[in-house]
Amino acid sequence: MRTLHTRRVATARLTQQILEAVPRPGSEGPREAVVFVHGNVSSSVFWQDTLLALPERYRPIAVDLRGFGGTDPLPVDATRGLRDYADDLAALLDALRVARAHLVGWSMGGGVVLQYLRDRPAATASLTLVNPVSPYGFGGTHGEEGLLNAPDGAGSGGGTANPDFVRLLREGDRGEGSPLSPRQVLATCYVKPPARPAREDELVASMLTTRVGDDHYPGDSTASDTWPGVAPGSRGVLNCLAPTHFRVDDLHTLPVLPPVTWIRGEDDVIVSDTSLFDLAHLGATGALPGWDGTPAQPMLAQTRHALGLYARAGGRVREIAVPGAGHAVHVERPREFGAALLETLSEGART
Repeated sequence: MRTLHTRRVATARLTQQILEAVPRPGSEGPREAVVFVHGNVSSSVFWQDTLLALPERYRPIAVDLRGFGGTDPLPVDATRGLRDYADDLAALLDALRVARAHLVGWSMGGGVVLQYLRDRPAATASLTLVNPVSPYGFGGTHGEEGLLNAPDGAGSGGGTANPDFVRLLREGDRGEGSPLSPRQVLATCYVKPPARPAREDELVASMLTTRVGDDHYPGDSTASDTWPGVAPGSRGVLNCLAPTHFRVDDLHTLPVLPPVTWIRGEDDVIVSDTSLFDLAHLGATGALPGWDGTPAQPMLAQTRHALGLYARAGGRVREIAVPGAGHAVHVERPREFGAALLETLSEGART
């Protein structure tokens, strides 16, 4: 059977760590590259089972984004949205001599591969989005077209992170004494309780590779006169996702429209129309004081709107909702996820 191999690859931008499924002896030959991009506060480790399950005709590669896992922790320029990550990915594929690849992105990684598609459509064979961030960013918008709640993006960016979670992440906490410990966030937000993921200790260790600080997670922030009083800064992870910096709402205008599959857990509490990580939704529930009526971000409706435009322009789009699954569908429901992924890969190979 295949084995997993970790190595660091020097690229024109930085040295990146990748996780590969090595083929069995005697099975070498041309294979289609499938590149997996993890989400926030995680690493390539979250893709281990997926990499091993792919048929031999594919070349599965999972990358650690900058500031996560074993990749160089270069600062993140959030004013470029997710382009630092997308450009890093392009540099990696250049170094690996991969001219065209199937891309699979989870959560924030979904935004990274959307940006990659936006900038390099001809190099994208297919796109699989796993509970992806909205094409209109995370937080600070309303309506299916991602209208800003305030010009400064109030309610999004580095200042929206829970400080206790950031502290426990910085301290390398591996316990579950606090509901905001990485282990408890994994068990209650990444997957749907009461299930606990296999290899939980490895996944917690993966989360703890996240670099913490203004240049990384969560990033800096600025004060705002608009509720809830914080707006995006210019550095770090959460600011990359702010709607003032990240927006890919014109995918339907691309000259090439690779097939797109959107796979999501129906019980996701992170990327949702009622996200527990959206300050506007928390305000509406009374969990955050001073709420002024700002509507919650309809994250699913926004993704559906953007992909609907893509489909009407001629792109092939599938939406697959997995009942009983949370944010990490590929971890929770590997068989269902794998079947949907293989169908997308087959379709992308024909385009």
